Amino acid sequence: MNFNYFRHLWLIPLSLVILFAGSVPASEVINWRSYEEGMVVSKIEKKKVFLHFYADWCGFCRKMAIDTFQDSSVVAYLNSNFISVRVDTDKNQQTAANYGVAALPLNMFLTNRGEPILSIPGYIPADTMLLMLKEINGIEAGS
Repeated sequence: MNFNYFRHLWLIPLSLVILFAGSVPASEVINWRSYEEGMVVSKIEKKKVFLHFYADWCGFCRKMAIDTFQDSSVVAYLNSNFISVRVDTDKNQQTAANYGVAALPLNMFLTNRGEPILSIPGYIPADTMLLMLKEINGIEAGS
């Protein structure tokens, strides 16, 4: 078999470009935490919690993951000002039940002590999410 390896070397750089073209820098990804970790970290860092309930089969959950949670302004604001917690309701049914999750997606805001501030069901576009994050962040505990 007379195979010319050099003839196909151009595939290596092309493969690398394709592989990394869709990559998002780590600084532009939401620092999602598990429920247990997020609740502990929020007390230590004294930050409010953004609690997002979702399921893989939920169309609007996927839409939020693609549109809202990849918006650079939303990502930056969440990472700087909130502890972000994502809960898969299929895998964490008890946590979802504890919060009375009846429909998905469900977005909740909690104080750093885990007390509810606001619960918003359904899809939230990036521009609306950013406004809400800023408004919720401005609320003082006990207000």
